[in-house]
Amino acid sequence: MKYFKLVLWLGIAVAIVFGLWGIYDRLTTGHENAAYGSYVVWGLWVAMYLFFVGLAAGSFLFATLDILFNVPLFRGTGRLALVLALITLGAGLFHIWLDLGHLDRIWKVYLQGNFSSVMTQIVWGYTAFGILTALALALSLNWLKAPAWLLRALMTLGIPIALFLSGAVGALLGVQAARPFWHVGLFPVQFPVFALASSTALMMVALGWFSHRTDAQFTQLLWVLGIATIVFHVIKLYFLWADFSQSLYGNMPMNVAAVLEVMFGQYWWAFWILQIGVGSLLPILILVTPLARQPMWAGAAGVMTLIGFAVARANIVFPALTVPEIEALAHAFSDARLQFAYFPSVMEWAVTIGIVGLATAAFLIAYDHLPFLKLKEVA
Repeated sequence: MKYFKLVLWLGIAVAIVFGLWGIYDRLTTGHENAAYGSYVVWGLWVAMYLFFVGLAAGSFLFATLDILFNVPLFRGTGRLALVLALITLGAGLFHIWLDLGHLDRIWKVYLQGNFSSVMTQIVWGYTAFGILTALALALSLNWLKAPAWLLRALMTLGIPIALFLSGAVGALLGVQAARPFWHVGLFPVQFPVFALASSTALMMVALGWFSHRTDAQFTQLLWVLGIATIVFHVIKLYFLWADFSQSLYGNMPMNVAAVLEVMFGQYWWAFWILQIGVGSLLPILILVTPLARQPMWAGAAGVMTLIGFAVARANIVFPALTVPEIEALAHAFSDARLQFAYFPSVMEWAVTIGIVGLATAAFLIAYDHLPFLKLKEVA
């Protein structure tokens, strides 16, 4: 474990330095060195925003198993889940903040927001969610000396807020009728399921790789998390089949083109190799064997699952934008910013890698210096 953490910290250091360069480039040159343009207006940062805020909502819901419902098997995991929710929420919002054209105008959403807009609702929702999660963590530690019912009330209130935020992200895409690939009624339903699935995988990583417990209950906990992850994988693959098969059978040209772009176009390798192979099939193969009870293997399956869900978010965002609304539009004008092909630039990758490094560093520092995050051994 000592050498594992040393290697991890070296990787984090490299990631943060690379990320600081990317953030500096973003702040000094704006979007000039980003690969998106006038046609593909959303890129890597939007995809990672969807991924991380889903993790935050799912981690809060996971915390209710311990703090609200008092499930014995999950005792002690609630505070860890709340800390992970705060860290991943910060990572997601940092991504989307850097994606804005004018970073300094974020205050307008609070003072001049249009509450009929789903985006305004989401921003206010994230603010409430972040405050609520921080308060719940403080109350769980009895820092505020408040009655026990207040913590239960906050956790209960947090459930619909977390479900709303994860579902609203799907709705933000789904309400865009001009993009048939996104205009799917199941999107607001899928995203909360994906949030729970990715948070379960994140807990497998946190517990499998960093907890020192070896008792039977901990082994049972890893096994249950593994079973839940398998179930979520099956649900995810079912949603994927339902979406793609309906799109192909519906035979709407823009929708069919987007699906084919994912499966056989410029993103085929991300779909088949990373999302399906590394992100779904390999974790399932690991988790259906006794390896699921071994911490390092459980954590590895969790990392693979997280990679798959991150790539899945990208495969939702990119393909819909790389299909022209009008077939001749791709050839009507010629300019570097008028391209339908998209792959993240070095600057975009640097920012994301840096944010992931910062989030991982925040977790390691918290886990090493906050004793309440460590699960106690059960005799």
